[in-house]
Amino acid sequence: MGPDQASERGDRATDATQPIRFDTKIAVLLREDLEPWQRLNVTAFLVSGLGTAVPEVVGEPYEDADEVSYLPMFRQPVLVFEGTKETLTRAHARTLTRALPRAVFTSDLFTTGNDRDNRAAVRAVPTAELDLVGLAVYGPKNAVDKVLKGARMHP
Repeated sequence: MGPDQASERGDRATDATQPIRFDTKIAVLLREDLEPWQRLNVTAFLVSGLGTAVPEVVGEPYEDADEVSYLPMFRQPVLVFEGTKETLTRAHARTLTRALPRAVFTSDLFTTGNDRDNRAAVRAVPTAELDLVGLAVYGPKNAVDKVLKGARMHP
């Protein structure tokens, strides 16, 4: 990857010998009272939307030494945080005021079984009344850090 490509992608590295630093952050905030299986499920659902809405977060396809191809993945780490219901509500409001790309997972989605019903469940509830259990956000590091204020890294 040349210097022009690095700057276009938000990377700070200028050549292959330098560590890649990102000006952006991908973060997931989970409500602290979720069961382990729910944490995994919510995280997977939340990050699945980022790659389609923000295609620059997806890297190149992978290939092993035997030339077997694999799907591309995010080009940078996904940081997972946890917090209270109130922390999630505040973080959600901050994503809205900063107009950052975001995905939400509400408690209602644990009772649905498909995308159509998931969308209908979210659509049925006013923004201020969403019972959030998870939030994914992408954007400039400083903006995402402000959104996540009060959250802690997931253990």
